[in-house]
Order: sequence, then structure tokens, then C-alpha cells
Amino acid sequence: MQLSPVALFVYNRIWHLQQTIKALQNNLLAQESELFIFSDGPKNKRDEDSVSEVRRYIKTIKGFKRVTIIERDHNIGLSQSIITGVTELVSRYGRVIVLEDDLVTAPYFLQFMNDALLFYQDEERIISVCGYMYPINKKYGDTLFLRVCDSWGWATWKRGWDLFVADDRQLYDALKARKLFRKFNLDGVFDFVKMLKAQIERKNDSWAIRWYASSLLNDKLSIYPGKTLVANTGLDGSGRHGGAIDYYKSELLNEKVLVKRLPIIENEETVKEIGIFWNKQRFNLTKKIPGFFRKIKHLWLKI
Repeated sequence: MQLSPVALFVYNRIWHLQQTIKALQNNLLAQESELFIFSDGPKNKRDEDSVSEVRRYIKTIKGFKRVTIIERDHNIGLSQSIITGVTELVSRYGRVIVLEDDLVTAPYFLQFMNDALLFYQDEERIISVCGYMYPINKKYGDTLFLRVCDSWGWATWKRGWDLFVADDRQLYDALKARKLFRKFNLDGVFDFVKMLKAQIERKNDSWAIRWYASSLLNDKLSIYPGKTLVANTGLDGSGRHGGAIDYYKSELLNEKVLVKRLPIIENEETVKEIGIFWNKQRFNLTKKIPGFFRKIKHLWLKI
């Protein structure tokens, strides 16, 4: 099996990046995988030292088949960095596995990504492979399908990424014209429409909300593991959209995920469980911290 290249997007968080690399090096297929590290330039003088520290560190990374470093001369931002980097790699390799510098992966993360990319490479209905699963009470088999695209450790093919639309207004208008707002919101579970509006108004700069909208408008699904293969260490307030409380934390699955033929339909029970999880956290957090969700309303997507 020809393994997919791994794209890692970094900025200025050395500790988080070191945890990400350590976990990735412990992955079963690490030594056979090519790692491409995209290092964004500093936003301001204040970030120059921390960006330089990260760049010194990434030049020492070993444990992979090959490490290629792409250093941006100036700051283009996470959104544009990911869009540009993913486009470059899928154009060259036909597929890509994507990570950011605050994601810790389980030992079989790369195995699952590559297995699913190979197994579903010709299945047009599947647009992406996702590594994160919410800490819900039930497990619905080794794998399942959901309409939403997650951004915490994911993969896609060129045929999938070719559907990505960067024009946020075009996406919003299309969802509205086709009366898909409720479906886009996971049947009322989460207000993704509000996030897309914020993108249009430049209150955020999210490639992920546009990726999900592009997927839904094309009636695509993403495949997920039944239990998470990714943990996010950036919810400690260090990242651009980190929060003070990490309620997305879930124990990593340390077993191989079996990728096999399933009916390609959305797992509605999981959607319901995710809704229960979000509502429970919203209730608990708003009781403890007034205005919490107003302050970090974009926590779900890594923007």
C-alpha cells in the first residue's frame, strides 16, 4: 500500500508541537510515512522568537521516511496555510492526511487513515476520513458515517478536495436556496449557520466551516472511528480558538480500527448522542461560567 503523505501545520507553540510529534512518531506507520511540515511566518514582532524556536525544532525531527519543511516568508494565517498546503499535496499525491500542532494521535491513527483512504478511494459519496470522535456514551461499531467534516486530524482525496469552495457567501446562498440550514446544523444540534455567517462577516477565518458546507452541498459523508484516535491539547487557551475548559477530552483508542464495508448512510444514533453531549456541556458550562459560549462560540471547529 502506498502511504498517504502527512501534512502538519505549525506556528509558535513548541510544547504542543512536541507532544504532537512524539505521538506521531509512535504511530505504527510513522517510519514509512512522508511528513510535510508547513511553518507559517510570524504575525508580529512578538511572535518572532517563538516561531524561530519552532523552526529550529522541526529541523531536528526524525522517525519518518522523509521530512520536508515548507517555511512561509510571511504570515498567511492558519486558514490559508491549510487550504494552500492541502491543495499542493493532493495535486501531487492524490490524497493527504492533515494534522495541526496541537493534536495528539493514537498509535493506530495513521493506520486507520491509510486503510480508509485506500478502502474508500473510489467511493464518491465519501469525502473525508476523520480521526476524532466525541466522548459520547455509546460506540457504534469500529466505524460510522456522519455528514459533518471534522477538522481535528483528517484526510481526503483530490476528488474530495476539488469540491472545496472558498467563497463563503456562495456557500451560504446555496444552503439557503436549497433550504439546508437545519440539515447543516445537524438537525438543530449546533449552530453551524451562525459560524458561516461569522465567516462572511470576517469575524473569523475558518477553512473548516467552508469545507463542511462544501461537503453538505454535494451530499457527501465522512467516515469516523467509533472511538477517538485524536486528542486536542490546544484547548488550554494557547490556541487562537482555545477555551478554558477542555470538555472534548476523550480517552484515545489504542487498538486497530477495522475498516470494512458498511451501508453508506449517516449514523443517526450518533448524531443524537452528539446532540445530547453538546446540550449537556452547554447547560453545565453556562451555569458555571456566564457568557462562556458567547466568548468561545467557535470552539467546536479548529478555525
